[in-house]
Amino acid sequence: MSAAVTVVLSADEIDAKAHRLIATCAWGSAGLGLVPLPFVDLFGVGGLQIWLVRELAKLHGVSFSGNRVKALVSALIGGSVPTLLTGGISAVVRFVPVVGPVIEAAVRPGLAGASTLAVGRVFSAHFKTGGTLLDFDVDKMKSFYEAELAKAATRTQTAST
Repeated sequence: MSAAVTVVLSADEIDAKAHRLIATCAWGSAGLGLVPLPFVDLFGVGGLQIWLVRELAKLHGVSFSGNRVKALVSALIGGSVPTLLTGGISAVVRFVPVVGPVIEAAVRPGLAGASTLAVGRVFSAHFKTGGTLLDFDVDKMKSFYEAELAKAATRTQTAST
């Protein structure tokens, strides 16, 4: 017979674990952004972002609903820079002879990583303040997401130069 052991983490330990989890998923998304097959990067990054939110919810003791998270993440990133660039411009740039595929391959991983980093930071901050998936207000959090996305994209561009 084994006794269940409950491990209680301090706020600093939760923050550190969340930071590592978000960074790991951002790098994973960037790697998926390298996949040149249509929709593989899109569905892979989306799936990784949903998994990230699930893990952050577990870490913060928040109940998780997969369908709710899919809707929230889609609404949060919908219409943002990565969606426009990866879905619209990227599709057009791809057909520019010689340089098009190179430009697309250079931009897509950074945007995927930056988007995942921003999603992770938004949900982690929300959960840290006691928020749940039921009280997540997309309209209020969208500006925070876009600010985090801009910071992450700037860091990605700085790192690649």
